[in-house]
Amino acid sequence: MSYIQFFDTTLRDGEQTPGVNFNQKEKIQIALQLENWGVDVIEAGFPISSTGDFESVQKIANTLKKATVCGLARCVEADIDCAYEALKGAVSPQVHIFLATSPVHLEYKLKMTQEEVLESIAHHVAYARTKFEKVQFSPEDATRTPIDFLTKAVQTAIDAGATIINIPDTVGYTNPTEFGALFRHLRDNIAQFDDVIFSTHCHDDLGMSVANALAAIENGARRVEGTVNGIGERAGNTSLEEVAVALHIRHDYYQAESGITLAETKRTSDLVSRLSGMAIPKNKAVIGANAYAHESGIHQDGVLKNPDTYEIITPALVGVEKNSLPLGKLSGRHAFNTKVEEMGYHLSEEENKIAFKRFKHLADVKKQVTEEDIHAIMLGQVAEDTNYELTHLQLQYVSGGLQGAIVSIAEEKGTAPLEDAATGAGSIEAIYNTIDRIMEARVELTDYRIQAVTKGQDAQAEVHTTVKDGNGRTFHGIGIDFDVLNASAKAYIQASGKAKDQVEKGAN
Repeated sequence: MSYIQFFDTTLRDGEQTPGVNFNQKEKIQIALQLENWGVDVIEAGFPISSTGDFESVQKIANTLKKATVCGLARCVEADIDCAYEALKGAVSPQVHIFLATSPVHLEYKLKMTQEEVLESIAHHVAYARTKFEKVQFSPEDATRTPIDFLTKAVQTAIDAGATIINIPDTVGYTNPTEFGALFRHLRDNIAQFDDVIFSTHCHDDLGMSVANALAAIENGARRVEGTVNGIGERAGNTSLEEVAVALHIRHDYYQAESGITLAETKRTSDLVSRLSGMAIPKNKAVIGANAYAHESGIHQDGVLKNPDTYEIITPALVGVEKNSLPLGKLSGRHAFNTKVEEMGYHLSEEENKIAFKRFKHLADVKKQVTEEDIHAIMLGQVAEDTNYELTHLQLQYVSGGLQGAIVSIAEEKGTAPLEDAATGAGSIEAIYNTIDRIMEARVELTDYRIQAVTKGQDAQAEVHTTVKDGNGRTFHGIGIDFDVLNASAKAYIQASGKAKDQVEKGAN
């Protein structure tokens, strides 16, 4: 059995998904769960891209106890220096530097010759090795690069000190046959192939990212890069959960294993889905709601007789199982804390106090508290992690078929709220028009989605909103509440607040 390292870039490439914008608290929560899931390397961000990204990478680097924490950098000394400052507190820091090698990138983006590219690779990889023991180099758009030049670029990086070589299919152009052949060529022509780690980073533009990643593993790759749920630029990245389960189910073929704790897969997937605002398609492999559902009578009959007839993956393998949660209004703090930790959440003392208070309130008004309810409480805390708090909401019918809304918002919790009123064709429009007046927000609502977090009449509502500002930037908000209108208001306040804060940062 060979060991395949898992490199997760949900917090970097995944955040490049249009409409996805994790705040620092969300990033840390995801990073902790990724470490719990068993990911070997977490690409926490692109430190030089913004102050916020630098601080998030630094916080993650200083928080994680086992996983390697990686920062992205261009072939620019300032980028590498910035990554070093952000990562120097990590138990295992790594820098990931990249430079494009394909003709179209050299001619139109970089305006560089092949010789200049090779010189830049040699210089910057060597410079990075003065600061990092682990240096990864990626020839961007490798699959559209002439194979001879790609081999030179890879050899140059290794000679300069690169310890990991990543071969990215940046635009999802290749197919498994071609990608496997590319890795065989590198294995046959790079003398140090077995001395460094070769990695794969695939995009899903043609729907082949997972197949391409597995083809690379068949031909010598010892690391796979991707994201949870396959989120990412354009059509997304390799879905790490699919690769992990494929290696497990077909270990007879791939003869490979990983450090992924498969039972944590669904929990990891759900966390990323909720915080990113990207719903998981029901027919998604491994973690979709229909992955273990059987509608056909023939299938149902077979599964009842023996699940192996139509299921190659058991639901429990990836953490899809019905768990009763023996918690109620008489449960104490110790029982609650234990359950929260079992579910993979890491809370400060203050956060724990708030969560327990919400749990007790929930237990008073709900007949049965489920594990999904606890997830909702945790998500609710993230959803309300904002400087703006909904303090009052009132609706009334207005003549002419209009609805009227009165909304109060405190800019910082505990301060005197600002209140205003507006009308709209419906209740949601009236609420959002009022919030726009209070927040002085110049944003456009581009997505509004509601779903029940839990089941039953007393289900909690989860609302996701996405807004776009005048510069085309998108911001995502989440709202959790028993009342769908309150949840809708909270989601829009969070998204609008992010947009307003971004404008104020730019002004300063």
